Amino acid sequence: MSFTDNDKSDNYITDKKDWFRIKDYIPTDKIIWSPFYCDGKQKEYFKDMGFNIIHEDEDFFKNNKGDIIIDNPPFSKIREICIRLKEIDKPFILILPSSKFNAVWFHNLFKNHLQIIYPMKKINCKNLDDNINFTFNWGLYYYCYKMNLPKDLIWLD
Repeated sequence: MSFTDNDKSDNYITDKKDWFRIKDYIPTDKIIWSPFYCDGKQKEYFKDMGFNIIHEDEDFFKNNKGDIIIDNPPFSKIREICIRLKEIDKPFILILPSSKFNAVWFHNLFKNHLQIIYPMKKINCKNLDDNINFTFNWGLYYYCYKMNLPKDLIWLD
């Protein structure tokens, strides 16, 4: 679902550099689906890294595209999004608050195949509505599901 018409809190753009930080953990032979449109620039970022990406302004809950999902979803809808992700059971890398690691409902959905990329430097976002840079105080992780990373916890400099 496109969340560009939702509350301001749902519209955070991830900096290009923060996507480039995880480039080596993304398979090059897969088609990436980034279903949460925001400003649409994520398509450009991933093409610059050499990936094949689907990134259109359409309803996430009515579509199922690509081989893997990589995105920064709207946090106010995260429970519904995660339930849908488990239904389609596709590998993903999502930027989510560190607090999701402690959520029982999140564990119940993904515990058997969850891996974390832990960035030592905070992930920066920009609000779509007011164009202000924002760093979340509680921290953000790259949550990975069925991505077959070399380790379950990767510390990212």
